[in-house]
Amino acid sequence: MKSVRTHFFNWNGLKVAWQAKGADSQYPLATLLIHGFGANKDHWRNNQNVLASIAPCYAIDLIGFGQSSQPTSRLIGEEKTQKNFFYNFDNWGQQIIDFSNLIIDRPVLLIGNSIGGVIALKAAKVLGKKCKGVILINCAQRLMDDKQLIHQPEWQRTIRPFLKIITRQRWITKSLFKNAAKPSFIQKVLKTAYPTSNNIDQELINLLYKPTKRSGAHEAFHGFINIFNDYLAPELMNNLELPVHMIWGEKDPWEPLDEAEKWFNTITCIKSLEIIKDSGHCPHDENPEKVNPLLMKLIQLAT
Repeated sequence: MKSVRTHFFNWNGLKVAWQAKGADSQYPLATLLIHGFGANKDHWRNNQNVLASIAPCYAIDLIGFGQSSQPTSRLIGEEKTQKNFFYNFDNWGQQIIDFSNLIIDRPVLLIGNSIGGVIALKAAKVLGKKCKGVILINCAQRLMDDKQLIHQPEWQRTIRPFLKIITRQRWITKSLFKNAAKPSFIQKVLKTAYPTSNNIDQELINLLYKPTKRSGAHEAFHGFINIFNDYLAPELMNNLELPVHMIWGEKDPWEPLDEAEKWFNTITCIKSLEIIKDSGHCPHDENPEKVNPLLMKLIQLAT
């Protein structure tokens, strides 16, 4: 994607980075792109310009990622201060709500990949009629949530208390993050996430690697892997009076297509499910030539 100017929004004393294409358009709605864990606004490099040809298109860095603030994480039971942040779906959702109201300031269609999908759903429930719908791209199923333990083997239920003790140790999570925040490791993960290897290039590796070099980068990791009891997408879609559309990479190694099909067949607000063959967890970047036409159609439908 051609260089897009980065703007900053002061949110509760934190800095939120965002970029926009076509913001001056008089189109009656805008789209807001919400990235997944470990990614950032530039992960929409193959989508934002295309979508902006129809409607104003915004992309945002969630707190903890990209160029947004990376405050010290606060875990359950720890004292709240002016300098720490509880990395959870309520707070990320509120970030999207406030950005939509104060910066976009027009009806918005929320598009989220992975945990960005859960965050979009959380925000949509509060935005109400200001939100014209949600598009979930391989939405996170959050299989490590405590509420999912009933579906897990007994040994996983047995070790969960011990796992929670381990993940609270900042020195352990910081070490894990340091080992993962390397171009070679990022490339390895990408080859799992992108089964066709389409668009795994140096630009992608760099845009994921660069934010990990910031001093607080490990804090979002520490906070996120300690989220054991938070929202699941189906409960957020319960009684949601907004249309939800799903786009799913068929070969996602982490978010099974079978579960997405179950959601489509059982949750009333879900209006469509488009399966992107041979794609993985990030079909919008792996196969944008297939995903962008679907997104453009849904934008026009939401108008």
